[in-house]
Amino acid sequence: MAGISAFGAYVPRYRLGAETDGWDSTGQRSVANFDEDSVSMAVAAGIDCLQGRDRQDIDGLLFATTTAPYAEKQCASIIATALDLRRDIFTADITDVLRAGTTALKSALDSVAAGSAKQVLVVASDNRQGAPKGEAERNSGDGAAAFIVSNEDVIAEQAGSYTITENMMDTWRSAGDQFVRSWEDRFALEEGLERILGEAVSGFMEKEGVSVKDVGKLALYSPDARRHSQLVRHLGFQPEQVQDPLFGRMGNTGAAFPLMLLAGALEDGPPDQLLLTVSYGDGSDVLGFRTTSKIRDGRPSLGVSGYLDSGQVLDSYETYAKWRDVWPTDSSSRRPQPQSPSVTALWRENDQNIRFHGAACNQCGYVQYPPQSVCVECQARDDSTPIRLSDQPGTVFTYSLDYLAGTVDTPLAIVVVDFEPGGRVLCMMTDRETSEVQIGLKVEMSFRKLRVVNGIHNYYWKAVPRRRAA
Repeated sequence: MAGISAFGAYVPRYRLGAETDGWDSTGQRSVANFDEDSVSMAVAAGIDCLQGRDRQDIDGLLFATTTAPYAEKQCASIIATALDLRRDIFTADITDVLRAGTTALKSALDSVAAGSAKQVLVVASDNRQGAPKGEAERNSGDGAAAFIVSNEDVIAEQAGSYTITENMMDTWRSAGDQFVRSWEDRFALEEGLERILGEAVSGFMEKEGVSVKDVGKLALYSPDARRHSQLVRHLGFQPEQVQDPLFGRMGNTGAAFPLMLLAGALEDGPPDQLLLTVSYGDGSDVLGFRTTSKIRDGRPSLGVSGYLDSGQVLDSYETYAKWRDVWPTDSSSRRPQPQSPSVTALWRENDQNIRFHGAACNQCGYVQYPPQSVCVECQARDDSTPIRLSDQPGTVFTYSLDYLAGTVDTPLAIVVVDFEPGGRVLCMMTDRETSEVQIGLKVEMSFRKLRVVNGIHNYYWKAVPRRRAA
């Protein structure tokens, strides 16, 4: 039976919290760095999900988000390339609605059940913005979740689904809007969340012949903690049946939110437990899963809990505001505008820059990045094999801190990284405090956005300090 065979997640390192000057909120929320977006976070979640698995077995990739960096260009193709998946797979973006994550997951389940694919990677990622210091900004968060849907080695079998589709104008963002908009609170709760989610959950239970007491964990969408508690009571669930919504630690991550809660439930769930994932947005999707005896085999290296436990609170709200262009500054006018990247060069160097392939010499095994025709160790010519370096651990060999470079994150840290299987790369370092940068620092590679010029999002790999749960 089709189900989930592996899962992963990603939560950015940084948080806004009680210690953040100018934030004025006791709870924390995750915030993407200045060089992160929904695509880069999706790649990070995909790496967490694919640890120890053969990436050539993936037959398709579905990307769900409401904050795609491109309005007309597929983002799933960028993610598939960065994850070094096969070229002969199907990819699709599912976007523009908050329940895009569960829609993508259901589509993958249907595809596997129908036999058109054996393994489908589903990634949901979002970094929605609310107006500065407003309720939406306080309750939102940034993050991503990833699942491999298959009918082999399943850790959670599909246990039914139910969907309601309804035109509901309670939360929206038009083309060109920077911030999410919402309608009157009481209308959104009574006519939107309570009514639609109540109908969806009761419809699922009637269709599948189960009751509230049969549910082990409920991964329930809600815009904030207060309404989450109201919804739980309205639906008739007990507190011990509800997966922690992580308000005050992460926040509502948009299209990724119900899937991140599902990933959290899978991390600690026992076998033979019924899990319900309930999304919301112009209707609702309810997906049921029953954990199997293999549930312990699918735990990712970090997952939601690991990433949450390895976070750091920002010192100032102004740092976040600068990252997100919450309000205009004159810093950009002090330097010349960067040149537009060459689309031809981006295409030509796809394997080198996006797949992040080096070359291992077939004669002596020496690894070079970028790949070269001649091995510098044994001088063998045109005799090498591509090697993926994006998931290889590394160590800082040397570094430089540039306080004059025109960068949002001063000083600009440039590092030389030596990879464990061999190979060396000169790159930027991000997600770091200046005091952390030192020779011998253990790092890993992270897919990030270099800049956006002429509407072209230029992505590359940067080094980050290795994330480990506290």
